Amino acid sequence: MNSLCIIPCGKRKIWEKEPEAGPTRADQAYIGAFHNLCQQYSRLFFQKWVILSAKHGLLLPEDIVPENYDLSFSMKKADMVSTEVLKEQIVKKKLESYHHIVVLGGKKFQPVVENAFGNNRQYEYPLWNCKGLGYMQQKLKNAIEKRKPIMGMMNVR
Repeated sequence: MNSLCIIPCGKRKIWEKEPEAGPTRADQAYIGAFHNLCQQYSRLFFQKWVILSAKHGLLLPEDIVPENYDLSFSMKKADMVSTEVLKEQIVKKKLESYHHIVVLGGKKFQPVVENAFGNNRQYEYPLWNCKGLGYMQQKLKNAIEKRKPIMGMMNVR
């Protein structure tokens, strides 16, 4: 299936451990446990995956994150990435052909992703029924260990 996995960036970044790190590839910039599990999961089950950042939008693994920042989709700040920018990135990064989109993370990502990618797509949220981050991490760990993808809540738009 023509699937794209979208994973959240995470609060913990490389600059906490290595302040002198400088600009860093997106797949190495985010170092939190949940992000690392999401990245392992996406590498195992998907040919194409991206990181969703409230500051930088959709990041391919090889894209560069220039510096540390603290911004999330729950903050509602002016410098948050806009839907228009996300739509431009979808075209620029050749993501418009994906019709099955799997989003790892909580419900706060649904409007962001679905408003950017729009209609005529199948969205899947495999971690929505989890009661917290610990449950999400356990579900990801089990899927990785068993090499069996998580089936999630579907939303066709």
